[in-house]
Amino acid sequence: MSDKIQTVEALAETAVRLRREGRKLVATNGCFDLLHVGHVRYLRAARDLGDCLAVGLNGDKSVRQLKGAGRPLNRADDRAEVLAALEAVDYVAVFPELRASQFLRTVRPAIYVKGGDYTPETLDRDEKEALAAIGAEIVIIPFAHGYSTSGLIDSARS
Repeated sequence: MSDKIQTVEALAETAVRLRREGRKLVATNGCFDLLHVGHVRYLRAARDLGDCLAVGLNGDKSVRQLKGAGRPLNRADDRAEVLAALEAVDYVAVFPELRASQFLRTVRPAIYVKGGDYTPETLDRDEKEALAAIGAEIVIIPFAHGYSTSGLIDSARS
């Protein structure tokens, strides 16, 4: 297993060390079930906002709840390993909850990034409250149109 893959609790300890060193931790989260170039561009842009990028990865049960039957295509451990192999990603932690609120409260990133399919108004209320409580900046990265995991899956099935 890669040193980049950590438990949420271990990542929180890493985040404390990074803050002590004066380094800025950026975090994002998602399912990342089938990586495509839109993900790669998004993760590079997120990483460019700080010194390190942590990806909170939805566990398998929460992906099923979010995406429906037949998902995820890849198990959480496999998805974490693929993400950890990317140069832009410094840390990956799998979390079991449907939303990233507890991940954010525990890890306490300086910056939280979401893709352009979100707006500050459409972010989950509990996630916004967690970010406000920890004083994290929210950054929305423009959406890369034409790239969608669900679209790829639909295309492959037809």
